[in-house]
Amino acid sequence: MTSFFRSPTTHVVAALSITQIIGWGATFNLPAVIGPAMGVDIGLPISAIMAGPTVMLVVIAAISWRLSTIFERRGARPVMALGSLIGALGLSTLALAANPIIYFLAWFILGLAGACMLTTAAQIAVKEISGPQARQALGALMLAGGLTSTLMWPVTGILQVQLTWRPTTLSYAALLLVVCLPLHWFVLARHPRQPAANAQTTARSRIDIPRFALLAATFAANGFVTWGFSLTIIILFEARGLTHADAIAAAALIGIAQLAARLVDFLGSKHWSGLATALVTSLLFPASFALLFFANGFPMAALFACLYGLAGGATAVARATLPLEIFPSDAYARASARLAVPLNLSFAAAPPIFAAILSSAGAETALLLALGLSSFALLCLVALFLLQRRMA
Repeated sequence: MTSFFRSPTTHVVAALSITQIIGWGATFNLPAVIGPAMGVDIGLPISAIMAGPTVMLVVIAAISWRLSTIFERRGARPVMALGSLIGALGLSTLALAANPIIYFLAWFILGLAGACMLTTAAQIAVKEISGPQARQALGALMLAGGLTSTLMWPVTGILQVQLTWRPTTLSYAALLLVVCLPLHWFVLARHPRQPAANAQTTARSRIDIPRFALLAATFAANGFVTWGFSLTIIILFEARGLTHADAIAAAALIGIAQLAARLVDFLGSKHWSGLATALVTSLLFPASFALLFFANGFPMAALFACLYGLAGGATAVARATLPLEIFPSDAYARASARLAVPLNLSFAAAPPIFAAILSSAGAETALLLALGLSSFALLCLVALFLLQRRMA
């Protein structure tokens, strides 16, 4: 632990933590605070306003696969710096949007920026410099990322009151230029010139299809569940009989549990494998959904929130670290960028689907779907664990 904080990796993780908090807070999380005001000005219902971040995630998924080879050849530094510029352009376009066409064009641009500078790119940048400390460094990055909404939502709310939403959005565009762009360009490592690949090198860095497919299925299934409930969990609690105040109180425990899980993984990452941790915590997902399905009341909702939050926090770290453990080290950039395709598609589709199920079929159906998907993810992870042991 002490060696990590004294290593050159620390300042890179610190810089990327800042850029990730700003990047996610200024883009995907923005409508959560200023969405209603945007809708009034642009003339869109709140459901259409919230579709903007969905467009962003779909664009990230659409181009992540193609970006994988660029990350591998050029490194994260130039790509993330370019992402800062594109992000500033997207936020400026959003701030000037006067009709739905410009509004959704802005989110398309922000999707291009997100693929270049957000989570996957940051993980690749950490891996490039951290060497044997990669898993611990990635855990530290994910730990800081868990504070995004906690820090950025209040700041956005204060700026909106003081400036209104358009100047607030322009302020965030300026922040990408004066904070994120210099950090990406001056702090991140220059990518070393790679020798020409030969057949032996290519074979060593190959991403085998069976393990990739199992890992992608696990991430996509659990990601669909966690992002599906991210915007609907209070509605779910209320449908299970909780008052609005109790539902908010129970939901607040999720974030605390997620942060605790990320902290435990960061502190203990040297003592256990990421795959073993993912297996244990993945058991908590179906257990939590079964608990909430068969029991009602605030105590059970609070227990569900703790189990679900622990599983969600550990799973978020696993998304960053498992490609490092499963695939060859020099294939990390390629594997992470390609895994972002099914992951971001599941993120984009989940909230509207879960909202539709809750409103039409009820909480029990939503819980059964979550139970089925999380059980499927667990089975895929067990199969991956067995395959990994056999190959080792």
